[in-house]
Amino acid sequence: MLLFSLLIPNQAFSAECRTDCASVEECERFINECAQVIAPFTQANLANKQTLADFERQVKSLEQMIVSAAKQIAVFEEKITEEEADLAVQKILLAEKVKRFYIFSRQNNTLTIFFADKSNAYLLKNIFYQQMLAEKDKKAIADLSLRLAALKKDQENLKSRKEWLAQSRKNFAEKAAFFKKEVEKTEKYIGELSSTIKTLTAKQQKLIEEKTGLFSTSVGDTPGVDDPCSGPPGSANFCSPGFAPAFAAFSFGAPHRKGMSQYGAFGRAKSGQNYETILKAYYGNIRIETIDPPANINTSAGSLPFENNYLNGIAEMPSSWGDQGGFEALKAQAIAARTYALSYVNWRMGSRNVSGNICTSEACQVYKSSKAANTPELWRKAVEETKGKIVVSNSTNEIISAWYASTSGGYNYSYGTLGHNTSGGWDTTCGNQGCWPNDAYEKTSNSPWFYKGWYKTRGGTACGRSNPWLNSEEFADIINAVLVYSKDNGTVSHLSQTDSCLANIPDTWSKDQLKNEAAKFGGPISSVNNVSVEYSSAGYTQNVKVSTDKGEFTFSGEDFKQIFNLRAPGAIHLKSLLFNVVKI
Repeated sequence: MLLFSLLIPNQAFSAECRTDCASVEECERFINECAQVIAPFTQANLANKQTLADFERQVKSLEQMIVSAAKQIAVFEEKITEEEADLAVQKILLAEKVKRFYIFSRQNNTLTIFFADKSNAYLLKNIFYQQMLAEKDKKAIADLSLRLAALKKDQENLKSRKEWLAQSRKNFAEKAAFFKKEVEKTEKYIGELSSTIKTLTAKQQKLIEEKTGLFSTSVGDTPGVDDPCSGPPGSANFCSPGFAPAFAAFSFGAPHRKGMSQYGAFGRAKSGQNYETILKAYYGNIRIETIDPPANINTSAGSLPFENNYLNGIAEMPSSWGDQGGFEALKAQAIAARTYALSYVNWRMGSRNVSGNICTSEACQVYKSSKAANTPELWRKAVEETKGKIVVSNSTNEIISAWYASTSGGYNYSYGTLGHNTSGGWDTTCGNQGCWPNDAYEKTSNSPWFYKGWYKTRGGTACGRSNPWLNSEEFADIINAVLVYSKDNGTVSHLSQTDSCLANIPDTWSKDQLKNEAAKFGGPISSVNNVSVEYSSAGYTQNVKVSTDKGEFTFSGEDFKQIFNLRAPGAIHLKSLLFNVVKI
């Protein structure tokens, strides 16, 4: 039995995490400090949880053993009662037999029988017979007495075991209660630290958004114009960088990669799929139900008629797709938009009440009054033909929050919504990774964001760059940064870009300073001979492998993306964790 204790040093609870950071690197440093504070608590808490689970299992097991022992004691008591009753009867019968035998033997002594007529010989036989029966009864009584004594002994032993089990259960219950308090106390503290980290991450994300120019993840009312020279080699949108060797990172899709892919829905519609098949492909175990929707919806633009105004004004998918074989995609979009809006304002199945307010910007779902007033025919038709239709989970029988985005890169992440989990997975014609990327539905529908090199901010700032390509020195510098970070992530505060086009971050290492640091870990790398990536079946880039003048190195895709976005010059960045790195 487990009888040990894993306690957390009380002095650690006085540790604090700083939240007032002014730069990406400073936020990163504070996050790392918080993470270092959390680490021992998390590790000890896991051990405490395991100990608590073991104690609780022991308590449960002991409770079951006590119940079993009580049942066995009851059985013994019943048997003892029966045996005692049987013994009493046997004693009465034996006494009666002895009495009769005594009277018979007094009336018929041995000499009388010996000198008696031969016809009285049966008397002698009767005496011997009764003696034999008496002996047999005596033996039965002796055996019964022994069994009764054994039963009483077993009963006493079982009672003692029951008492021991009860005491053991009490001890384990006390230990379990103790560890439960320790776990609750530690989890509360970890939660406070994690909340601090979340605050830091939000600040950091704001700075990174300024640097990388994140954009709306939906298509919008009209498709975006692709940046010139952002395509890979061999594509119509490729431009030679004018130097060699050259390196570039290309993203498959863009955040958030959850729910319905709009370009994927377009590709599926063109392949002949109807709106129901499309929605099930992205939301999993769902059905389409027709409801009586609320008459109005509260928005940041005021209360609007739900079906005849708000939905007509949703500007999330080009109506022109309906003329290009994508009308079923428009209907899927109308149902997804209706479902998303109702879940956002807290409408639930069986009720017409709404309590929420939905914004009309891309932060929620884009609504344009001009589109509502002059709705394109095909979009109006898609809304009308799906009137009242929503996505309902088969597992919860409740509406879901139907997320959607422009392009997932051929793989959609699963997410949870109101108790329902979407399916996620490869968005390809073969249904798996085997035909990705060539047969991804987004590629067949020509999404400009399916595979792209990003080098501009959302506002169009390119920091003097006309393409996403890096020269050998720039790429080697990035690899040195990834190398240092992979060995010591506490150095992230020094690994921002060195130019000041988007942000002038203090305490950033120059290329030469970074080389000195890289020398501690097998560098510095001066040239990269080859680069390749390994994709996970879960839809992300698992590893980046580089062959350099200092040997072979393998980095996690997540580390590479994080440092690439910090260190790459200008606005060059990766949008997705599913990416490729190319050398020409």
